[in-house]
Amino acid sequence: MAKTIHTMLRVLDEARSVAFYEEAFGLKIADRYDFDSFTLVYLANPESEHEVELTINKGETKPYDLGNGYGHVAVSVDDLDTEHERMRAAGLAPRDIKEISHQGTRLGRFFFIEDPDGYKIEVLERGGRFQ
Repeated sequence: MAKTIHTMLRVLDEARSVAFYEEAFGLKIADRYDFDSFTLVYLANPESEHEVELTINKGETKPYDLGNGYGHVAVSVDDLDTEHERMRAAGLAPRDIKEISHQGTRLGRFFFIEDPDGYKIEVLERGGRFQ
């Protein structure tokens, strides 16, 4: 099972974003890497191992729309196995079905698939909190 380590967000103004995440959530700069065309800033706090990665693409002047600032979207389906097989048969290359449990109880089943532009979509089996 994979461990979630960060969420990446594309932002226009590094200082403004760092200030917001520090003020709102107590996140501080854990690491910063400056490259020729972009900068990566990792924000963290002692409450969680999960970090926020800010990506600042140099030369960008227009705000990102939700498509450009994308992480992933989740959808739910009644029959995960049927949908997985349908997508596989259609050549859409869904990733393997995974399962997550909490204190011995299954919390959910899911798989990821990517659209032609690489945007990730999580497909969850309907049940519990994933309606």
